[in-house]
Amino acid sequence: MNKKEVLEIRKQFTPANCAITRICGCYVDYEKTKRLESKDAFLSLPEEEAFKYFDIFRKTLSGSIGKNLLNMEFRLEQEMPGGTQEFLMKLKNSRLQDDMLLEEFYDKVIENYGFEENYYIILIHAMYDIPGKSSDDLEMYDASENVYEYILCSICPVSLSKAGLSYNAEENRIEDRIRDWIVDRPDKGFLFPAFTDRNMDIHGVMYYTKKSEDLQPELIDQVLGAKMPMSADTQKETFQMLIEDTLGEDGDYETVRNIHETLNDIIEEHKEEPEPVALDKTDVRKIFESSGVPAEKMETFERTYEAAAGEKSSLLAENIAETRKFNIETPDVIIKVNPERADLIETRMIDGRQCLVIPVDDHIEVNGINVRTMKRPGHIERTGADEVPFDEN
Repeated sequence: MNKKEVLEIRKQFTPANCAITRICGCYVDYEKTKRLESKDAFLSLPEEEAFKYFDIFRKTLSGSIGKNLLNMEFRLEQEMPGGTQEFLMKLKNSRLQDDMLLEEFYDKVIENYGFEENYYIILIHAMYDIPGKSSDDLEMYDASENVYEYILCSICPVSLSKAGLSYNAEENRIEDRIRDWIVDRPDKGFLFPAFTDRNMDIHGVMYYTKKSEDLQPELIDQVLGAKMPMSADTQKETFQMLIEDTLGEDGDYETVRNIHETLNDIIEEHKEEPEPVALDKTDVRKIFESSGVPAEKMETFERTYEAAAGEKSSLLAENIAETRKFNIETPDVIIKVNPERADLIETRMIDGRQCLVIPVDDHIEVNGINVRTMKRPGHIERTGADEVPFDEN
């Protein structure tokens, strides 16, 4: 699924577009005991309650694709009779009206979801009448040919509200506030089947994780039976290791800066595309070569890439690039640079020492104080650039 397809499903979670037929829930305590189970026709819910659920469902389909939203495919054996795909299809086809299937699903989640506090499992069934699209990409609701039937699961932590004081309007007094158990935004979730090419894709599932570094492999493996992807954080670590191992002791600031700028140029060039930019081994090699990595180092790259990422794997550009920061650190100094102006800093040998040179044509502030205008009697203001010595090692 790409950004446009995710957005199309998210748009359904409003009163005007609602395609949800049924909602089921299971409240689980910190001892993994089911405390409450519910089953309702979604349209029978009070309006304010439905709005709260809409917000949860939208959040379950939020974040960056490849980071918070992960497209997954079922492992081949799980598409065989008795596999997880068959179970999820039965759950969908039952329209959440089979109590035994629901109990089995809840039990699978409870057994494999690693969470030490209370949480709420929410499961919905929906039927989306997919509108046709004209040549200029406008939706034609009277030209629908397919129905996308799906289930969406949201797993939400439930936490006790903070202690405090509140105003009692009936008695016109300030008093101790009653602490409630609050359903928080979802931590994990999934959409099945996937909505690929604006149609039902029974071979795929979209998985949501609030924290990109916490994928919960057991949940993915046992409940979904999907191929485990490389997390965004692992992709970043892999790419950093790839740079360090390829360049070795000869790695220099300019080459690393060039790689950073090349990656950001690629992201900027494709920012309007719905699909995230995936870089395979050949793409990464081109980035290294165009960034000034010496030819003799590329032999190391070949071996390192296969060992670190795998021959046929790919890395998402947005997961491995730093688009919002460009930091340079020495043991005693940290320099934060606008990512778009990394070219302002260069390395230079001064008095036999390797230095970072930073032009300071504009004003300088230290803890909010403009030090360029503070002059002592007889002091000659220094202009040009500030020099920061650093050790290459």
